[in-house]
Amino acid sequence: MMVYISALSSSFILFLLSCLHFFWAMGGQWGFAQALPTNATGERVLNPSGVDCIVVGIGLLCFGLLVLARRNIVQLPLPTWLKNNVLWCIAGIFFLRAMGDFCYLGFFKSITNTAFASLDTLYYSPLCLMLAVLLGIVQWKH
Repeated sequence: MMVYISALSSSFILFLLSCLHFFWAMGGQWGFAQALPTNATGERVLNPSGVDCIVVGIGLLCFGLLVLARRNIVQLPLPTWLKNNVLWCIAGIFFLRAMGDFCYLGFFKSITNTAFASLDTLYYSPLCLMLAVLLGIVQWKH
């Protein structure tokens, strides 16, 4: 039951994040500025384009579908090795994002006095760590 709940909740979160990135790709502004790291003077470190948002949105959508396919909640024509191993890599990506780059983002960032840094500490990094744990549960439990 824990695996099933982990799969459904992690895929739901991934689908929501995917929709948010598609929203931004179409020009939506809600949450966009707050989701981008800034340096100590408040300048954006990243300036993603609409195409960048689409690529990330597609990636998150595929991650969510892979989670559901791993637990046979949806049937996708994927090779067994892919369904059985790739979630470890995705969990690793979210874990590394939670730990951060030791400068602008993650639990171990050095720039902590910006609006983004506060949101990252309160929401973004814990969400990434939670996704890493949920994906690990989905992958690990047989």
